[in-house]
Amino acid sequence: MNLRPDQLPAQLDKPLAPLWVLHGNEPLLVLEAADAIRASARRQGYVERETLVVGQGFRWESLTMAAGNMSLFGGEKLIDLRIPTGKPGREGGDALQRYVAAHPAGVLTMITLPELDWATRKTAWFKALADRAILIELNAPERERLPAWLAQRLAVQKQSAPADALAFIADHVEGNLLAAHQEILKLGLLHTEGALTLEQVQDAVLNVARYDIDKLRQAVLDGDPARCARLLEGLRGEGAAPPLILWALANEARTLASLRAGRDAGQPLAALFKGERIFDNRRQQALGRALDRLTQPGLRAALMHAARIDRMIKGLAQGNVWDEFLQLTLRLARR
Repeated sequence: MNLRPDQLPAQLDKPLAPLWVLHGNEPLLVLEAADAIRASARRQGYVERETLVVGQGFRWESLTMAAGNMSLFGGEKLIDLRIPTGKPGREGGDALQRYVAAHPAGVLTMITLPELDWATRKTAWFKALADRAILIELNAPERERLPAWLAQRLAVQKQSAPADALAFIADHVEGNLLAAHQEILKLGLLHTEGALTLEQVQDAVLNVARYDIDKLRQAVLDGDPARCARLLEGLRGEGAAPPLILWALANEARTLASLRAGRDAGQPLAALFKGERIFDNRRQQALGRALDRLTQPGLRAALMHAARIDRMIKGLAQGNVWDEFLQLTLRLARR
């Protein structure tokens, strides 16, 4: 059973299901969901918790042993199994399948995983979990949804803020949801309940954005030149390596050029995505929107531009690499 994160509180008011799986790309949200499940388990009589962390040398029989050992306090037991890599291996995959097939009574098992790729979701062990567990995928809100997420968090502490204040916070905490959470809590400490002004938010919120190259690629696909400029400035300030930025931008331009050429030749986009091994639905949609505004000549020019930046990085051509990065991203983000 797949459960949306917003459906979790209502589910925790009911008798808990025996098996839970939490996964996603945002550790803060995974941690909060796990804390909520553990708190509900304590209220419902799961008085003992045993935590198992899968790492190098982990013995999978310890999972079965933990489930088989009676609670020292005479109540029911919570097993907190954490797989930080999301890759249990062949032995672990087999052990998980056996475990869920014969899940012991009186035991609640919570398994936490990181973000899962499409290949992992197709494994036999994950399908076994999906068939028997409540699955919750906990991903960070996309940039366009971040202000609404912030407004929801403010509402929990009975505060609100105008749209420009929410946008200000989003710009300053982009890519760092833990920092966003901390800034919201800080606003709750600094100000009383009720409506906040833009000036109050600006005085309180620090610039804690964590700029990363993947977000730059997404801004290029979204056709957002202002965000491209801001992200590049942040990457420059953090000392990001120019070759990594160039690789990301050039790889995006090559992918777009290949897709554009295939589509212009009459090939269906679904087949082109499969050929490029692009299976994520969100990325497919972003690429599709970008293809609608980019042309083959424009993408060829972008690739030539990337080649010129490569020569600059290697010292074979004159120019300011960061200025050229900005021009390249604007070329690709052009509407």
